[in-house]
Amino acid sequence: METPILDTINSPADLKTLALPELTQLATEIRTVLLNKVSQTGGHVGPNLGVVELTIAFHTIFNSPIDKVVWDVSHQSYTHKILTGRKQAWLNPDHYGDVSGYTAPEESPHDYFNIGHTSTSIALATGMAVARNLQHQSGNVMAVIGDGSLSGGLALEGLNTAATLTSNLIILVNDNGMSIAEDHGGLYTNLKQLRESNGQAKNNLFKAMGLDYRYVANGNDLATMLTAFKDIKDIDHPVVLHVHTEKGRGYAPAIANKEAFHWHVPFELATGESLHPDTSESYNDTIHATLETELTELHTPITAITAAIPGAYDLKRFGRNHPERYFDVGIAEQESISFAAGQAQQGLRPIVFHSGTFLQRAYDQLSHDLGINKLPVTIMVTGGNISAGDPTHQGTFDIAMLSNIPGLTYLAATTKEELAAMMHWALHQNDGPVAIRVPGNGVHSAPLTDFDVTRMAQIHAGQQVALLGVGSLLPLAETVQKQLAKQQLNASVYAPRNLSALDKDTLTQLLADHQLVVTLEEASLSGGFGEKIASFYGNTDMHVLNFGAAKRFNDRETSAELWQEAKLTPEQLVAEISKNLY
Repeated sequence: METPILDTINSPADLKTLALPELTQLATEIRTVLLNKVSQTGGHVGPNLGVVELTIAFHTIFNSPIDKVVWDVSHQSYTHKILTGRKQAWLNPDHYGDVSGYTAPEESPHDYFNIGHTSTSIALATGMAVARNLQHQSGNVMAVIGDGSLSGGLALEGLNTAATLTSNLIILVNDNGMSIAEDHGGLYTNLKQLRESNGQAKNNLFKAMGLDYRYVANGNDLATMLTAFKDIKDIDHPVVLHVHTEKGRGYAPAIANKEAFHWHVPFELATGESLHPDTSESYNDTIHATLETELTELHTPITAITAAIPGAYDLKRFGRNHPERYFDVGIAEQESISFAAGQAQQGLRPIVFHSGTFLQRAYDQLSHDLGINKLPVTIMVTGGNISAGDPTHQGTFDIAMLSNIPGLTYLAATTKEELAAMMHWALHQNDGPVAIRVPGNGVHSAPLTDFDVTRMAQIHAGQQVALLGVGSLLPLAETVQKQLAKQQLNASVYAPRNLSALDKDTLTQLLADHQLVVTLEEASLSGGFGEKIASFYGNTDMHVLNFGAAKRFNDRETSAELWQEAKLTPEQLVAEISKNLY
């Protein structure tokens, strides 16, 4: 892989001496190295391929880090990182893990925030612009927002504040006609009108908010972007630069299937096919089977709602069969919850499909609109696991958050049979919202002889030690039980099921013939289920051990390292139990 132009680039200053043909060649080289790496490691493909030219143009015309750029989500910042001294993380496989997939201030003075969620850039940039002014500093401040991020309420709040400023602020709307999947909502209808009219449509969201507006039809043309940036550099008021780009530019599979290549696992570069396709059964199959049963056989008035992540649950399958009952509200987690609340208040049984790494963005709606109003909305939650790709996508805080909202019941499924039973129960109770933690460690199956959300399920009866395996960690509890049996210790195993309310009757019964209760949860210990158990036994002789994740933002540690640290391996657990029992 030859990169003669890129080899000469070590900082943005090196771009300023290059002529247009050299910059164009640089764009080709960068696309080559981007694809070469992400095909091996996985990553955000389409978003990064679409912004190569505008990123090169920015760093050619502007003077980073005096001129500052905030990347919304920052999943499209790979070219930015390559041009700001971090190219070895794309050129040398030994350094592939040196940088994160998002902007990171600890990596470079050209990055300002750890950002991995949408809709934040404009609000952040308005604050930076005010700070620049009050401290009598110079430089441009730019926010780059796209991939559906404008649909988040914070983006509109940022635009509203931006319109009140009277100094330099550039808002680059990277409009590729997509979110993670396709765009949804009236806002994107307006963007489409602006694209089709070359920015001249009478209706203009940005002008209506009092902002200056300019349109660039071809954001993948370097000469065009260089001119556009020259024209607005050092502008003395806020301006929206609406730039039309192509998501996946330069790679046919990413253009043909934009949703799949928003983020993709490692793939065969020549074909775009996944290197290790997952053809196994998934819990999504159970979810969809339950949806169809509820709707077609039981006539439950369900709807399915997602906030721009239909692929996580294969929800378009449901949408194709029942389009009038399927809603994608865009990247707007708050809207998804309040939208569901409105439906439930009027007699529907909405199910909102979320990732636990994004759901905290709707905390107020979960508490205020659902909890206080006791509305029977069902929320499916995936991603509850101990892993670390970056600090912004953490799957360990959902139990602490959801199980402590008054009126909301948080359930943890352990098998596909239990998942189906929990969904059915949630859709037919009327006491309030119910969230269900979907396991993430492969599909497990077991006969469901009894189901009572108020009681822990006894998996194995024993004495002395009781192992409480929450959701995905029930198999680990069963493994530990088998290993303890080899030491002539017959431990009990329970699946807690309900993470919001303790099964006090069963916990009290354990006092008679158990000395030690061990909780295992794939979540933060602080505020988690184990702490509730420890508190319950606080004034008794029962000894309690809690195992789970530390309360922190992990960053690029391996899952194996994190599980070892949490002592969530069978060998470590057996050793800890033996040490605390004898």
